[in-house]
Amino acid sequence: MEHKVDLISLLQYIDPTSLDYTTWISVGMALKYEGYTASDWDDWSKRDGGRYHPGECFKKWTSFEGTANPVTGATITQMAKDNGWVPRSSADREDRELSWDDEISGGDYVVVDRNWIEGKEIHEPADWNPVQQLTTYLESLFEASENVGYVVDTWKNDEGKYLPTKGAWDRTAGELIQRLNQCEGDIGSVLGDYKPEAGAWIRFNPLDGKGVKNENVTEFRYALVESDTMDIEKQNAIMRELELPIAVMVYSGGKSLHAIVRVEAANYDEYRKRVDYLYNVCKRNGLNIDNQNRNPSRLSRMPGVERNGKKQFIVDTNIGKANWAEWHEWIEGVNDDLPDPESLTDFWNNMPDLAPPLIHGVLRQGHKMLMAGPSKAGKSFALIELCIAIGEGDKWLGWQCTKGRVLYVNLELDRASCLHRFRDVYQALGLQPHNIGNIDIWNLRGKSVPMDKLAPKLIRRAAKKGYIAVIIDPIYKVLTGDENSADQMAHFTNQFDKVATELGASVIYCHHHSKGSQGGKKSMDRASGSGVFARDPDALIDLVELEVTEALLKQEENKAICAMYKRLFEQHNPAYLQEHVSQDDELSAKAMEDHAKRAMPHVMENIMPTIEQVLKAVKGRSAWRVEGTLREYAKFDPVNMWFQYPIHRVDDVGSLKDIEPEGEAPPWQKATNKRKDKAKKERRSKAEEFEDVVNNCNFGEPPTLNDVMAWYESTGKAVAERTVRDWVKKYGYKIDRSIGFRIVKNEDEVDE
Repeated sequence: MEHKVDLISLLQYIDPTSLDYTTWISVGMALKYEGYTASDWDDWSKRDGGRYHPGECFKKWTSFEGTANPVTGATITQMAKDNGWVPRSSADREDRELSWDDEISGGDYVVVDRNWIEGKEIHEPADWNPVQQLTTYLESLFEASENVGYVVDTWKNDEGKYLPTKGAWDRTAGELIQRLNQCEGDIGSVLGDYKPEAGAWIRFNPLDGKGVKNENVTEFRYALVESDTMDIEKQNAIMRELELPIAVMVYSGGKSLHAIVRVEAANYDEYRKRVDYLYNVCKRNGLNIDNQNRNPSRLSRMPGVERNGKKQFIVDTNIGKANWAEWHEWIEGVNDDLPDPESLTDFWNNMPDLAPPLIHGVLRQGHKMLMAGPSKAGKSFALIELCIAIGEGDKWLGWQCTKGRVLYVNLELDRASCLHRFRDVYQALGLQPHNIGNIDIWNLRGKSVPMDKLAPKLIRRAAKKGYIAVIIDPIYKVLTGDENSADQMAHFTNQFDKVATELGASVIYCHHHSKGSQGGKKSMDRASGSGVFARDPDALIDLVELEVTEALLKQEENKAICAMYKRLFEQHNPAYLQEHVSQDDELSAKAMEDHAKRAMPHVMENIMPTIEQVLKAVKGRSAWRVEGTLREYAKFDPVNMWFQYPIHRVDDVGSLKDIEPEGEAPPWQKATNKRKDKAKKERRSKAEEFEDVVNNCNFGEPPTLNDVMAWYESTGKAVAERTVRDWVKKYGYKIDRSIGFRIVKNEDEVDE
């Protein structure tokens, strides 16, 4: 069953240990609704080792029945988004203004391996000093003249939860610090008494003294990072591993740490974008950030107070990078695997070795090659021939190949047909399968996925196998996007770069021609779709069909018959062949037949079926020209070849040298044809004119020569009698003496 989104892959963004029972059940219902299995739910649930019970998922699964308002896959999708997953469609929208709920997707930005991160404990201060706690917080975040917002008054909601009021906002940090230093440890005398069951809150950005909304924030200096869905120790470890530029980290007295992170934005718009970026990085590294904490006027837990018997205290100050710019550059650098620029002077006298050749004179190992051609060109057979040439260290279309391991990714043929083709090609080439262990076949018909999904699967399976080439046939089966879109095809072909880079192997793939005649086009312009297909590979091998004339076909039939007779002589009477058959005779089918009748009469008694088979094979041939565009090597001369199922054979004798591709003729021939066409048109026009004259110059009766001459003279174009006589013969007429030398149609012979 196909799913628009792979929900199993999205589950990696959802930690079952962070979910309550109802939400865990919802995940199971969504998986069942979308057609997944109880095993999928069970495998994911095992990640919650503390609550997982074998068999429980399967029991619950059977109780999930259809309802009017089912839980769908959208539930899992939204949960994954909340935990950092960004769908490609939204990640690609880089040219629009960000909204409040948008996330900056950027790169992967993964720094922390959540499977290996070890928790880092926090420790309550040995000497509890509330004044020192709060003073340190204020001195770390505020200038003395800046107004600070804080809340000590609370109210209870219907669920019995304490919530903060708007609190105070008209006192400066300097004033508060001074009063705290004078209060002899009683911070309630400075701020007002708070409820020990509820604790107290403070705002981390300075205010204008007129209110506590976003518009009252005077400096967009800090953002709050908080996650209450994992162990405190793990939160502490991840925040430190991420090198977040934390000014102050406070333990909330509950399930989370409150990290006050430097974002140092110039204005509200920049603040929003930086917080989006910050939260995205955190989520991608396992911190499930509450999006409600984005507001620059947000309250955070105040250090130096108690909450339900637990202290709210400063864990650390000035953690990670010193500022936003340094942290941002570090994050981008960690995820940037691009090489640094190099100076040519460092390598001028010590150049690195070039990649060794795979197909000598055509393609190097680790590079990319595209084979393009129309249907019926035998492209798949040519690629199978290439597999064999690499596996055996043999020649391919005349080019020597380096011997090594090769992977053939079969996307089109069923498994049995593909395997039979390899054996058929081996036998037709006359090669012994000495090194078939060098050839691996990955049969994916009916199982192929888009190339961006296939590439990592291919890399994983092919790693450490030592392949020097990977052949993918054909690419339309894994094509993603519009093949006429340059940017989409650039993304598509980038997947071949990944495979080549990760495996160190050449990637060779096959594509089809565009519609219409290809003879008049350059080889790099024939492949269907965007020009990216021509520009991307290091070598482009193109096949174009040649028009075989009747004369050439007869010549090939003669050669095939001669070769047949020679094989029969070698088998039945080699001595006669050596003594009586000359080299000239070996080139004549008639001469070879005469010799065979004399020397092998018993063989000739039943020779016709063999001759018919040979002629049928010749008629089944097609002729092709291989042209190319190379990046690493000089352009090669076109290679002409015959395709006779199931293999291609290079035309070593030059029979196809002067044959032109379909739809193409040399300039001199085009000019000649043009002149012939023009002359033919003019000739047809004069013939029609003469016919009109004969039919009309004597009132519809057959005219004499004088009648015709008189008509032309009347039009101002006088012609001689000899000219009229020539036209009579040329345009299919005759002079009939029996009716007085009159001009009539020649029914016996018409010269057109």
